[in-house]
Amino acid sequence: MSQKVKTKASPWIDGWNVLVANSHASLNYTPRPQAAIYRGSDGVHAENYPLLYNDIAAAYACALRWKIAGDDLYAKKAVAILNAWSSTLTLLGGNSNVDLAAGIYGYEFANAAEIMRSYSGWAAADLASFQKMMRTVFYPINHDFLIRHNGTEVTHYWANWDLCNMASIMAIGVLCDDRAMFNEAVDYFKSGAGNGAVSQAVYYMHPGYLGQWQETGRDQGHNTLGIALMGPICEMAWNQGVDLYGYDNNRFLAGAEYVAKANLIESGSTFYTVPYVTYNNVDHVNQTALSTGSQGAARPGWALVYNHYVNRKGLAAPYSRKFAAQVQPEGGGGNYGPNSGGYDQLGYGTLTCTRDPIASGAAPSGLTAIASQGQVQLSWWGSAYASSYSVKRSTVAGGPYTTIATGISDLLTYTDSGLAAGTYYYVVTAQTPSGTSAASNEIIAITALQLLAHLAFDDGSGTTAADSSGKGHAGTLANGASWASGKKGGAVSLNGSNGYVSLPADIVSDVADFTVAAWVFLNAAGTWARVFDFGSGTGHYMMLAARSNSGFPRFAMTVNGGSGEQGIDSNTALPVGQWVHVAVTLSGKTGTLYMDGNPVGSNPAMVLAPFRLGSTSQNWIGRSQYASDPYLNGLVDEFRIYRGALSAAQIAALM
Repeated sequence: MSQKVKTKASPWIDGWNVLVANSHASLNYTPRPQAAIYRGSDGVHAENYPLLYNDIAAAYACALRWKIAGDDLYAKKAVAILNAWSSTLTLLGGNSNVDLAAGIYGYEFANAAEIMRSYSGWAAADLASFQKMMRTVFYPINHDFLIRHNGTEVTHYWANWDLCNMASIMAIGVLCDDRAMFNEAVDYFKSGAGNGAVSQAVYYMHPGYLGQWQETGRDQGHNTLGIALMGPICEMAWNQGVDLYGYDNNRFLAGAEYVAKANLIESGSTFYTVPYVTYNNVDHVNQTALSTGSQGAARPGWALVYNHYVNRKGLAAPYSRKFAAQVQPEGGGGNYGPNSGGYDQLGYGTLTCTRDPIASGAAPSGLTAIASQGQVQLSWWGSAYASSYSVKRSTVAGGPYTTIATGISDLLTYTDSGLAAGTYYYVVTAQTPSGTSAASNEIIAITALQLLAHLAFDDGSGTTAADSSGKGHAGTLANGASWASGKKGGAVSLNGSNGYVSLPADIVSDVADFTVAAWVFLNAAGTWARVFDFGSGTGHYMMLAARSNSGFPRFAMTVNGGSGEQGIDSNTALPVGQWVHVAVTLSGKTGTLYMDGNPVGSNPAMVLAPFRLGSTSQNWIGRSQYASDPYLNGLVDEFRIYRGALSAAQIAALM
């Protein structure tokens, strides 16, 4: 930054000019530290949190001016602000909005202090005092929010509440050289229960890797804030050697591209259109369409996204690039209005995050395939500077390949239709200024019906239920699970109190269309007892309950808890005291539930599929993801899982 500003190189100098013109970046700035900061009315204290976010903006702006220009007067000003607060602030209060204050201002304050650690004029005792304030005033609120969410069901709070607290924990961990604290934030990003974890924040992946953000149906001001918060989390982790940017096939980029496209003008006054699936939570918001509230909101934060993915990694990020150009040069606190929303991000990304253009792009990458109803839908990440892409297919791993599509430019997706049942291999290449790129990763797609697990439960002894599919998906009998006579040979008997069968992790993690079928004998019908439940907890699962609250079987799948379930309800009860063949299939968006070979329920609008659950480590027969649900009391025989949906005739024949 220093070199670019000295040579007046654009756009760095443009960002610098915005910084030095900001009133917070002034030697005349006077901090106003308080012993207690309140955000949200508690009925007793007046809100005073603007004092804090203005002073943080000043500390950060002065820290940047010192770091870039080398003027110690700005270092002294930044340190004076930091010391004033660390010697004064002892309490953050208010109503539940204090969690936002602790999160947003915590991560921003820690970042300003991190810059000043390298200033020799900041006394060690004063740095230690500031670190103590961050540990004792900010972190406990951050931590408590992520583990308790104020006693609410975990989908109640929007993604940004989690994200700001994750950012604060990570930043404080770095500032205090606390690896455990840093890892707390990393782990939550990857697998946390709340909406800020990346698989919930980027709620649904559309073709071409447009990742629908969790707050899309709420309004675009909060939607763009999500990018401005998750970006710094990824950057802080990157600077500590942890790649969250690339986690889960660049899932954050998918979210950024979706949010950017949804807030960009395509022509005239018309915004780009983006796909959307319904979102619901415990409060039954039931958002069925993208919200146009605050559409086009111009927050700083896009320079960071664009420069990492394009100028560090060589990927294509066309909509993030357009948004970064639109808001360039990015300002900081005070440049986006006087209210708190204008201070929700540190800003100045054009100055701090711009990188020289990468010499050449990376090869296409992250190719995935979804096989459904005899066709294969491909998506991939593009290459910086590429003009178009070609898709190639083979029936043999490693090729030779036949080119089946060329000239693809936007979106980066292709559907290969009319395929015979079989196994196919795909790669993608890019057309670049220097010619055809190297091929992407090879991806396999199976359009044939494939038996993935067949547990006959004829073993009779031990705790292993053999899998005769050849896929190695044997089951393990746990607790009160035992052997018994079945519909055909043997069966597993589940005692209704703690017995179940465990299947291997990720057993359906690459499956779209599917069939699960089994013979079931109920000794007693416990409400919400599971025939099977595959998932990773109460947020991500697919399950078949022998009896729901209606008294009838229910199949459901969700990626955001019980309120987000997409289900199939039976119109027929599952009887007690007799063998019944049950099956559930998904073909495209149509799910069907069968009993004794007859369809007893269907849903033609299911946009979820097993692969969307992500990694599943809790794949159970007879046990629920919810600890309060009863275990199955009965017997199970001939448990089968197929890749692909059996037809009604095939289900009848299987029975």
